Amino acid sequence: MDSIFHQRRYLIPFRAVLLPQIFTDVLVIGAGVAGMRAALAAADEGASESTDVIIATKGILQDSSTYWAQGGVAAVMDEADSFESHTEDTMIAGAGLCDKYAVETIVKQAPKRIQELIDWGMRFDQSSESNTPSLAREGGHTHRRILHADGDGTGKAFALTLYDQILEHDAIRLFDDCFVLDYITDKDNHTCLGAITHHPKYGLQVIWASSTIVASGGCGHLYRESTNPSTVTGDGIAAAFRAGAQLQDMAFVQFHPTTLYIAGAARSLISEAVRGEGAYLLDKDGHRFMQDYDSRGELAPRDVVAKSIIKQISKTQHTNVYLDVRHLGKNFLKRFPGISKQLQAFDINPLTDLIPVHPSAHYMVGGIKTDLNGRTNITGLYACGEVAATGLHGANRLASNSLLEGLVMGATAGQTALEMAHKNTIKPPVKIISDIRISERSNLDLDDVRSSLRSIMWRNVSIERSGQMLDEVQTSINFWAQYTLDKIFDDRHGWETQNMLTLGSLITQAARWRAESRGTHQRTDCNQTSDQFKVHDIWHIGSETPTFKPIN
Repeated sequence: MDSIFHQRRYLIPFRAVLLPQIFTDVLVIGAGVAGMRAALAAADEGASESTDVIIATKGILQDSSTYWAQGGVAAVMDEADSFESHTEDTMIAGAGLCDKYAVETIVKQAPKRIQELIDWGMRFDQSSESNTPSLAREGGHTHRRILHADGDGTGKAFALTLYDQILEHDAIRLFDDCFVLDYITDKDNHTCLGAITHHPKYGLQVIWASSTIVASGGCGHLYRESTNPSTVTGDGIAAAFRAGAQLQDMAFVQFHPTTLYIAGAARSLISEAVRGEGAYLLDKDGHRFMQDYDSRGELAPRDVVAKSIIKQISKTQHTNVYLDVRHLGKNFLKRFPGISKQLQAFDINPLTDLIPVHPSAHYMVGGIKTDLNGRTNITGLYACGEVAATGLHGANRLASNSLLEGLVMGATAGQTALEMAHKNTIKPPVKIISDIRISERSNLDLDDVRSSLRSIMWRNVSIERSGQMLDEVQTSINFWAQYTLDKIFDDRHGWETQNMLTLGSLITQAARWRAESRGTHQRTDCNQTSDQFKVHDIWHIGSETPTFKPIN
């Protein structure tokens, strides 16, 4: 990892006290499930103390990964199920890197948080046999415990339910189209004081906050093939790295096994729940191949299914495999109306046609290291949801545990951040100065850098990796960084590209270090799992080697 990644504290030069000033008690970055639930927790718990909360979101509500989520949320809601079973399924999927206490803590809070949503008006699909939520099954789960809404529209229902609650709070302000460049810290990077932001209409602004919660999601757009919205470029994690936050398990990026594969079209998700309802995976010859790789077949965890698909594609020398839902009949159309509409747009009739699918980047398993209260190593800076690494997911996230984590940890982080907001002794504005020397190097075309980065990450730092290829990727990223991270940009395209290079380098560095195969990280040159690497690897600015945290 080139030294330039360790030299830049802020993306732009500024004098904090000379910019427009905004003040709040709690700043939440991101408007997905974790961010909105955190804002509600901060506003509700602190209502008697007149707590002010700002949500700064890069785009609009529909740009969040939450809004796009199809499958559902995992929770123990059936007497035949148990917390112990959900915990065990999560631990198995996590391939030895889950922290059991974190898993147990989050799993046990699920019913309470689900009931809150129901009380707020969320309508989960109901069972035809009883007046209770219908429970589906997905890969890696041994029980039917996935709650869903509008068939395959669970994420949208989540987002709209939480958004309605946000609108009812006078104490919460929502700043759409507000790009967060960096978190502002004191001179020793020990305490976070808020963030520097940019809005197309209002320009640069400083939002001073007693507590700052990062809930900005992952970095799926770092890969050429991705299920994520184009806004998901890892900005929150990159800014945390520059501020001195510790990052954990960065080698682990989850690739969803089944995204619609149409040449020239953007990749769209075909939910895990489709296989949970009984879909088959076939190769080009019509062979149902998953049983050749795992006794759980199509219901194996995502890392197993994605890796198996890649092997079968290589074996058959074909561009993709196929989902077969023909035997599900019209029940498929009723259960998955959104997916059916997507398929119709490409003239695919799921009642008669096979659905071409291929894995794509989907979820950042690692992220900003936090405890189970959402705290990072920087006072006043918190993180929750996909952007955070709590120990819940280990080396591979279990299906539908993402909305669960966002819901549970969002509420917890919001409550914790509120407590800090009323204890913070540093009163803004504070004299923060960022001086950056003008680059003497020539310019590279940003579009070329971005496209090349996404391509090389997809080819060499995705489902299968090797030490030699990772070394070559790091060399390429270092070169692009030397001519990109030294520049001062004045628009989000440039800032995003700098963030993407930072995340690409961090993921590659962690993957080079982890000389084993585990969970979503598969090394063709180190294809066994090693106890030597049964640790959380912790990375931070200024260090080329990780420190370690034992598995709890």
